[in-house]
Amino acid sequence: MLIKAQKPIIKHIIDFLEYCEIEKGLSPITVKNYAQFLSRFTKWLKDLHLDNLTPQDLTEEHIWQYRLFLSRFISPATRKGLSKDTQNYYFIALRALFGYFIDKDIKSLPPNKIKLPKVSKSKKIKFLTLEQLQKLLAAPDISNTQGLRDRAILETLFSTGLRVAELVSLNINQLNLKDAGKNAGIEVAITGKGNVTRVVFFSQRCCEWIIKYIEYRNDNDTSLFAAIGKNKKNPESLRLSTRSIERIVQKYARQTGLPLLATPHTLRHTYATDLLNQGVDLRMIQEFLGHKNIAATQIYTHVTNKNLRDIHRKFHSGNKMDK
Repeated sequence: MLIKAQKPIIKHIIDFLEYCEIEKGLSPITVKNYAQFLSRFTKWLKDLHLDNLTPQDLTEEHIWQYRLFLSRFISPATRKGLSKDTQNYYFIALRALFGYFIDKDIKSLPPNKIKLPKVSKSKKIKFLTLEQLQKLLAAPDISNTQGLRDRAILETLFSTGLRVAELVSLNINQLNLKDAGKNAGIEVAITGKGNVTRVVFFSQRCCEWIIKYIEYRNDNDTSLFAAIGKNKKNPESLRLSTRSIERIVQKYARQTGLPLLATPHTLRHTYATDLLNQGVDLRMIQEFLGHKNIAATQIYTHVTNKNLRDIHRKFHSGNKMDK
């Protein structure tokens, strides 16, 4: 039997986020994203003087009005509207909140009452060519500790395909660099998104840059990639934040004049695309990337379609026979 909830929706948000973190075991990044997307919903409720609206009083008409609001919303900063993909994220977060209500026996609309906007099936990904990648990797000034650190970060992102949150969580003692012998890298077990543990591979080349960087360091911080000097936001640790890693990658992307604004995720895409172009099976790519579902990995298949088409045109006998 469902229990009537007297508490307003807005006051359930903190409980929901803690539920996602503790009971659902979602990553800090996912929880942070849910908080961000739901903050717009709570602001919308407040703007309409619906601060005290409870889960059981939220109707499909409210959802429809919120949908109209998002579709017509124009960002003051960019003066652009929200894409269908972005609108999807807001509704995914809202559906997750409704799933929490159901799980906690709080009367509300079922999650399936929130329809997701239709988006294009083919998701475009951005990745670097080998030439662009080489320019990016060579960009840091390796005559100082910061440059060596940045080179090691770029090499690690490409060698492992790690998510940026996975990269910043690495500690020095996780890497047995003594095993990085000639023509051999190392394997490291990491726990990534959704608390899924997988093995990632650091190439010999990558290990060499990490070793050079560590030799130049003069701190005792446990994190693999540390800030130079004091960390103003967290004086007790020198560990770089995900935003710091993003800024580092973007800095060298601009410095090398890349035609696209590269991000850590661009290097993850480049890693996966490179493996595919080398003939690695899609299922293996799924394991390397730590995707739970093969559908998440299939965004890379269209990248190799042109290569397959060119090979077909070059080698298929039907293209050479007389008409």
